[in-house]
Parts: sequence; structure tokens; C-alpha cells
Amino acid sequence: MSLQSYMHRLEPRCKDDIVAAGDRRLALALREALFRRLPSERIAELLIENATRARLEVLSVLKIVAQLEDFALLDDHKRQLLIEDVANAVLGLGPLEQLLAESDVTEIMVNGHRKLFFERFGCIHPSEVCFNDDQQLRMVIDRILGPLGRRVDEQSPLVSARLSEGHRVNVVIPPLSLDGPILTIRKFREEVFSLSELVELDSLDSAGACFLRLAVLARKNMAVSGGTGSGKTTLLNALSLEIPAGERIITIEDAAELRFNMHPHVVRLESRARSAEGTGEVTIRDLVINALRMRPDRIIVGECRSGETLDMLQAMNTGHDGSLTTLHANSPDEVATRLTMMARYAMDLPVAVIEEQIASALDLVVQVDRLPSGARRVTGICQVARAADGGVQMEHLAQWDTRTQCYVWHQAPQWLSDVDSTGIISPEEVKAWLDLAGLS
Repeated sequence: MSLQSYMHRLEPRCKDDIVAAGDRRLALALREALFRRLPSERIAELLIENATRARLEVLSVLKIVAQLEDFALLDDHKRQLLIEDVANAVLGLGPLEQLLAESDVTEIMVNGHRKLFFERFGCIHPSEVCFNDDQQLRMVIDRILGPLGRRVDEQSPLVSARLSEGHRVNVVIPPLSLDGPILTIRKFREEVFSLSELVELDSLDSAGACFLRLAVLARKNMAVSGGTGSGKTTLLNALSLEIPAGERIITIEDAAELRFNMHPHVVRLESRARSAEGTGEVTIRDLVINALRMRPDRIIVGECRSGETLDMLQAMNTGHDGSLTTLHANSPDEVATRLTMMARYAMDLPVAVIEEQIASALDLVVQVDRLPSGARRVTGICQVARAADGGVQMEHLAQWDTRTQCYVWHQAPQWLSDVDSTGIISPEEVKAWLDLAGLS
């Protein structure tokens, strides 16, 4: 034992600390006594069947247990408070309850029962509260996954799922995780940000928002690229708000995160992981192929990460203009390489053939990045063109200048002047954008 630890043991603790420690010991003792009479697995089953009945049964057992000798010295008021606290901990989500209720918390990260962090406005903060032990954390995980028909155990120690509110959940337990159960929850707003709201948040400027709106109306195929947590899905949601109401949209996602509350004609598809028996898997690629038979005007793939990339590119090349997707890439110049690599998961085609597909399928790449301050920003908009050697060439239309802290527009795409004759976009709208971008 170190000298510092020894001296710390000798320091007298204040009365409040001793009382708090005593309360925790009583709560843990009451919880263990409850589980001996009503196992946690049975409580989880009751919660799935009927949450009201589950609470009544738990409270009934707790009241019986609280009359035992260990708790006899408590007065009635203290005993009732203890019963309520234990019931809330057993039936609720414990330390997660408050964080899930706060709208400005966007990510919750539990690294074992002792460490709980959350993200607010792009910055990570440690939580003042944590779980009592791994058992309580596992109970909360089971309570989250139970209503979703999913389970996590030593045979399936890794699970990704989606809550009814749309939040994304990922769980890893031992033996894969070395520090106890790991729980990550990414929260999503009920109402999506519009392009104008992203301008107010300084995620892009008015010229960028206007240009992206015109690109959606002109049915340009777009890919939003960026790193994890950079705001790709947020921007994809904002772009989807600009799709005309008369079009049929099919969304395809690994975990449904896109929100189409305002659009009247949306078909939402979600992939399915294989069961514990190894059957029943439906991949993103299966859904993309099936979507082509569902008369879509636009196909929106939440994220291209594997062989579905090839089918997405073919869909864009076969009349499904205006389709949208996201992918992980550090810059627009890496997008072609990433797409080529992922397309080859589906079929071992020559690189030149895939690059030709990319050049003819994609019209625009929008790069979003997460800044050191935690803010998310559109840092580049590129036009996709065919290079002289037959490959893919990224023509930079706009870039965020970190030195001047403003956007620099280099050029206007040719298609913007060509759409004047279609009646979709008026010459006045094009001129207004050119003035905003400083290109008139």
C-alpha cells in the first residue's frame, strides 16, 4: 500500500459521506434480497409483458423484504424512500435516465460500471453518477435490449440495435471487453435540422445551403463523406427535407436513423442481423437490390460500407437520379478510393471499370468534418467528373478556409446553367445563388 493511500485511510470522513455510504450499502443489500426472491431475468420478462404489473410485483416483494431484521431500524419514511430508490434502479435505467432526458446530450458512453461519459455540444464530459456494479449495468443493458427482441451473452457478446425513439445502441461485454460491459448510445433529435438551421449553427453558409437545395431539386446524386460523429446523417436528413413531396423515396439503413416525418411518400427498410442460430440475415445489399423492384424515385442508403456500394452505383446509373448516401472518408479525394474498395467486396471487377461507374453515377461529394472544438462543419463541396485517363476527378467547387474562417467558392457547375430550361430551377434562383457565392 502506498503512503498516500495509507494516509487517505487515516483521514476522518465527514458525516454526510458516512451516511451516503451507509445508504448505498442498504440499497445494495435490499436489491440483493429482492433478486433472491425475484431474479433479474424474471423482472426483465415482466417488464416486456407489462411494465405496470412488473412495478407492482417488484414493490410488493421489496415491502416484504424491507421488514426483515437488516432494515428494522429504519423509520417508515426512510424505508419507503429506500424501497422507491431500489425500485427505480431495478425497473428504470439508473444513471442513464437523466442523460436520456436531456435533449442536448447526443452520446452516452459507459465504460464499465465505474466510468460514465456523455457528449454535449460536441465535447465529452464525465458524469458525476455511475452504476453501482456490473450487475446493475447488465440489468440495464438487458432492459434496453429485451423489448427489441435482442440479447447479449457470452455466445453473442456484441450487439447493435435501435431503440424505439430511434437512438442507436451498441453493447460489448466480456470476454471481448476487458473492463466490464461497454454500452454506447447515440441519441437523435425527434425533429431533424433543416439546411437553414444548419446555417444558423454555423455548419455551412447561406451559399452552401442554397447550392445543396438546388442540387437536390436538380436530382443530382450525392455522397456525404466524413468521419465518425462528423454529422453525415444530420446533413443527409437536412438534404432529404428538400425532396419534392410528389416523389417516392425508399430509405435503406443498417439502423434506422433517417427521419421523414414531413414527407408523404416514404418506404423505410432496415437490415436484419443473423439470429443466434446463424439464420435470417438480411443485408443492406439485399435491400438495395430489392428496392429497385419497388418503383423508387430516389433511393437513400444511410451508409455505404460494403458490397452494397456496387448496387448503389448501378442504381444511380440506371435512372434513379437524385439518390443520396453517406460513407466514411477523410477527404473528398479519398471518396473514389473508398468506393472502389467497397464495390470490390461485391464483385472483383477491375478498378478502371468501377471508377468509370463512380464517375458516371455520382455528381457531388459533400465533406463534413468534426472540428477540435466539437463543432461540425461542411468543409468542402466537390463535383465528380471523369478524368482524362478514365478515372475519377474531384473538382473543388467550395472549400472552408481555416485561415480566413470563411468559404471560398471556386466555380459553378455546368449543370446549374443547364437546368434553367427544365423549369425545375428558375434563372432567378441561379442568379441569386451566384450572388451569394460571389461568382456572378
